[in-house]
Amino acid sequence: MKDWQKEKDQPHDDPTVRVVRAAEYVRMSTDHQKYSTENQADAIRHYASSRGIEIVSTYADDGKSGLSIDGRASLQRLIADVESGAADFEMILVYDVSRWGRFQDADESAYYEYICRRAGIQIAYCAEQFENDGSPMSTMFKGFKRAMAGEYSRELSVKVFAGQGRLIEKGYRQGGPAGFGLRRTLIDEHGATKAVLGRGEQKSLQTDRVILTPGPDEEIAVVQEVYRAFVHDGQTEREIAEALNARGILTDLERPWTRGTVHQLLINEKYVGDNVWNRRSFKLKKKRVRNAPDMWIRSQGAFEGIVERELFEAAHSIITARSFRLSDEEMLEALRGLYASKGLLSGIIIDECDGLPSSSAYSSRFGSLLRAYSLVGFTPDRDYRYVAINRDLRKLHPDVLRQVLDGLREQGNEAWQDLETDRVIVNGEFSLSVVIVRCLTTPTGLLRWKLRFDTSVMPDITIVVRMDTDNRAPLDFYLFPRLDVASDQVRLAEDNGLSLDAYRFDTLDYLYDIAAPVRIAEAA
Repeated sequence: MKDWQKEKDQPHDDPTVRVVRAAEYVRMSTDHQKYSTENQADAIRHYASSRGIEIVSTYADDGKSGLSIDGRASLQRLIADVESGAADFEMILVYDVSRWGRFQDADESAYYEYICRRAGIQIAYCAEQFENDGSPMSTMFKGFKRAMAGEYSRELSVKVFAGQGRLIEKGYRQGGPAGFGLRRTLIDEHGATKAVLGRGEQKSLQTDRVILTPGPDEEIAVVQEVYRAFVHDGQTEREIAEALNARGILTDLERPWTRGTVHQLLINEKYVGDNVWNRRSFKLKKKRVRNAPDMWIRSQGAFEGIVERELFEAAHSIITARSFRLSDEEMLEALRGLYASKGLLSGIIIDECDGLPSSSAYSSRFGSLLRAYSLVGFTPDRDYRYVAINRDLRKLHPDVLRQVLDGLREQGNEAWQDLETDRVIVNGEFSLSVVIVRCLTTPTGLLRWKLRFDTSVMPDITIVVRMDTDNRAPLDFYLFPRLDVASDQVRLAEDNGLSLDAYRFDTLDYLYDIAAPVRIAEAA
C-alpha cells in the first residue's frame, strides 16, 4: 500500500506527515458547462486540501474530445512525463472517469492508467463515489463508468447524425463551401433571410440555418455555359478549363480551373437544387470513409437550382458512359500507368488525368476505389479494410439466417422468418434473431467483440455469431436468452468468465436439439 493511502486520514497539520505531491489533469469538451476546467480544478483542489495533497503540476486540455488521445497534447505530455521518469509527483488527480477520456474501447482508458500505475503513480478520481484503490469493487465501478462514458459519446453521435439528416432533408446546408455560382445564405428560424455569408463566416445563433441560393448572374451564366460546352459542344473538362483560364475567370477559391474542378462542377447535384449529405463519414474519431450511394441522405429540389435537370443528367450520362467503353482490364491498365507516373493514387489525381475514367467510375465498376487501388498494387496510408469487412458481414447475415432455418426444420420444427423484424419464429412459440459481431484488435493487441442488442424487437433468444480474427468465418456462437440480457450492449473478450461463457457453443447443434418438438402421448 502506498504511503499516502496510510497517511491520508491523519491530521494535516502534523509536521511528521509527508506531503504527497500530485499533478492535476483537467479536460473540457463542449458538452456540459459543469465540466469547465475551472469547476474541475475547484473540485480537485477541495479533494487535495482535505487529504493533505499538494498540487505541483497542471495538465489541461481545453475544448478537446475525449474519444481518443489524438489532439490531447497535455494528456500525451503527462503520459510521456510518467514514462520517462520526469514526473515529480506521486499522484494524478482527475475530476471523474469521463474526464480521463470517453474512449470507445474501455481497455484504452485502462491502458493509460496502467502506464501510470506501473510507474508507481496513482490516479484518483476526485468526484467519484469510490476510492481508486485497486479493490474488486473499485475495479468494477471503474469498468462500468468507462463503459458509460464511451456509450454516452456513441449515443450522442447517433442523435447528432439523425438531427443532421433531418436538417438535410429540409434543405439546410451542413458545412462546406457553396461552390462556384452558389452562395450560402443565413436564414432565421422562421425562414426569413438574414444575410449572405462570406467565405469562412459561420452562423452565430443556434436557431439560425444556412441554405444554398443562386450566386451572381455572371457566375450562374458561366456554370450554365460549362454544362452546354460539355453536353452540346462535346468539349472535354480540360478544354473547358483552359478556355475559362484564358478569359481570366477564377474558381470560387480564386484559383485557376483544372480538369478536376470542372469535373466536380459537372457531377455535383447541388447545381440542380438537390441536397446530398453523408457521402463520407467520420464518426467518433474513427477513420474517414467513403460511403456507398445507398447510405447518402438526399433531398431532391431542396433549394433553387441553377442548371436544368435534363442538362445535368445528360452530363452525368456522358461521364458515366466513358467507363463502359473500356473493359475492366483496360481501366486497370490505365490506372496502373497513372500510379507508375505519380507514385500514388487518389480521387483527385484520377479526376485530373485526361483520358482516364473518373474516380466515381472506378468506384462503381470495381465496388470501391480501395478495391481498384488494390488491383493495381497501391495501398493507401489509411486502413479502410474494416469498411469491406462490414460489407462482407452484411452479406453473410442472410446465409447464417438460412442455415438456422434449415437446421431447425431438419429437427421437425416449423420455422419461418418475419420479414419486418428479421426474427425467426419457431413453432409459433418463441423467436430468434441473429447478430454477427466483428472481431476488433485493441491497441494493446487484445481481441474484442462489441455486441449490441436490438431492444426494439427483443427476441426470446439472440444468436450471436462471433467472427474469427480475420472476420472471414464464424469462431463460435453465443445463445443469450432475453431474460438474461441486462444491457443493450455487451463487450466480449477471448475469455469472459462463466457469467458469459456459459452461453458459448462451438456449433448451433445445441439450439437445434432443445428446439426439437417432443411428441407427448395423449391420455385416454
